[in-house]
Amino acid sequence: MDQQPKLTNKDQSIILKRLISYLKPHKKVIAFALFLLGLTVIGDVVGPILIKTFIDDYLIVGNFPTGPLVGLASAYIFIQISNIFISYFQLLKFQEIALKIIQQMRIDVFTKVQNLGLRYFDKTPAGSIVSRVTNDTEAIKDMFVSVLVGFVQSAFLVVGVYIAMFILNAKLALVTLFLLPILFLIIRTYRRYSSVFYQDLRERLSQLNAKLAESLQGMSMIQAFRQEPRLKDEFNDINEQHWKAGKRNIKMDSLLLRPAIDLVYALALIMLLSYFGITSFSNTIEVGVIYAFVTYIDRFFEPINQVMQRLSIFQQAIVAASRVFKLLDEEELVPTQANTNAKIVAGKIEFNNVTFSYDGQTDVLKNISFTANPGETVALVGHTGSGKSSIINLLMRFYEFEQGDILIDGQSVKDFKSQELRETMGLVLQDPFLFFGNIESNIRLHNQAMTDEEVRAAAEFVQADVFINQLPDGYKQKVTERGSTFSSGQRQLVAFARTMATDPKILVLDEATANIDTETEVAIQRSLEKMRQGRTTIAIAHRLSTIQDAELILVLHQGEVVERGNHQQLLASKGLYHKMYLLQNGIVEETI
Repeated sequence: MDQQPKLTNKDQSIILKRLISYLKPHKKVIAFALFLLGLTVIGDVVGPILIKTFIDDYLIVGNFPTGPLVGLASAYIFIQISNIFISYFQLLKFQEIALKIIQQMRIDVFTKVQNLGLRYFDKTPAGSIVSRVTNDTEAIKDMFVSVLVGFVQSAFLVVGVYIAMFILNAKLALVTLFLLPILFLIIRTYRRYSSVFYQDLRERLSQLNAKLAESLQGMSMIQAFRQEPRLKDEFNDINEQHWKAGKRNIKMDSLLLRPAIDLVYALALIMLLSYFGITSFSNTIEVGVIYAFVTYIDRFFEPINQVMQRLSIFQQAIVAASRVFKLLDEEELVPTQANTNAKIVAGKIEFNNVTFSYDGQTDVLKNISFTANPGETVALVGHTGSGKSSIINLLMRFYEFEQGDILIDGQSVKDFKSQELRETMGLVLQDPFLFFGNIESNIRLHNQAMTDEEVRAAAEFVQADVFINQLPDGYKQKVTERGSTFSSGQRQLVAFARTMATDPKILVLDEATANIDTETEVAIQRSLEKMRQGRTTIAIAHRLSTIQDAELILVLHQGEVVERGNHQQLLASKGLYHKMYLLQNGIVEETI
């Protein structure tokens, strides 16, 4: 589930470059923040030099030159106070940049998800997608907010410290350069192993989200079939794997982060004091220089320690970014449409030898051909898995097909802009989806050009106004997630109203009356008849009684049209349709 190959050093470098590319729109602000950062580093470097000057030049018994000492003290206090304010503003600017970058990245990811084809969602758990949009982008935000700023600040400080040490004592500064290969080796070792561990950790977290999303979406079925213990065990198993992955990371951090750096720091102090001790046999050692070097060594290792502590966040961010970029690079997009000005006028639909497969191996539709003339109703019937919904999926351009063609008014469905298709084709599903909001917003679908009168007219047309007017808040009645507080029939009526509000030329009904009770069905059948008048209608139906007046009924079996004709013709043929009709009406014959 959601497994990714191991990230090599080259992969990590590419990901880091791509992350840094998000900084380009903020060049001016970054330059200003770096200037402020440079000022703070200068203050950190100059401070020890002032104290060194005081110790070596003025810390003498019986000597108190007021002017120079006041000047040194004033300069030191001014630097420290200035650093406080400058640090505040430079950190504020870096944080603002980081938050703006993540804001843009989340918009990019969400936009990408909206443009992905249904094939992608068929093979990817919803929880995994949620994890990438939320958890993974949050991990990247942490990198920009703390890691990148910390890395830059540490780099500036290390350079400044080395410049100061070379000014004070070039030989000793050269000796301390030997520390850099040791630190580099520690960092490289950490990155090598942590990328594997953190990748495993992110994948476990993604699995947790996927299992949680599945449980929440199927809660009614879980409780109905008493599957709580099984789901709990499965969740516990994934959670245990996540805990083990986290424990491996903690062990590695405990070894290679601060303890290893502290050991190198101790070695550096030993080298430093040993150098001064050996030098003292032949030359006078200035105490101020010792103080300055000890202070610089400390200030050198403190940012290194911070960098190492943030490396764990950095590695998590790199792994998270790889998952986000994989989503952004996903090529399973919605079917492309030609940029033409073709318009749907009459609504004539033609399927010409259409063959289709979801996985590229097994054909679910085989040489489907039929014609639906303007104003006619073509009904699709057949057992589960016969290909009825696949025909609608292709007509609505949810999936791309390679063999055959689908024509609307004599032009390929691929030649119409997506907007033209969506504005002229109305779809009502068996299980309608209602958005969070209210009844009115679910009918209008935030189309501000649609007036309140048009919303109410659409509801009256399908007789949804009967139950809407009985609600406490009427059209302003609150709709919770997926419309769970309404009955199936009420949700379906709202879906009918939503479809009719756009006045489509082509009507697509996917078992639209399957979840409506008999009394409600009788009431809306008359509305359906009005809805179909003047519109080309493609209707999937399990209840054969709802499509007896269709001009053409196609009987599908294993992806092929095995029978076609109107209701009377199919009954007279004594074929599969005839058997389905007898079974639905409770009539048993020996021939069945």
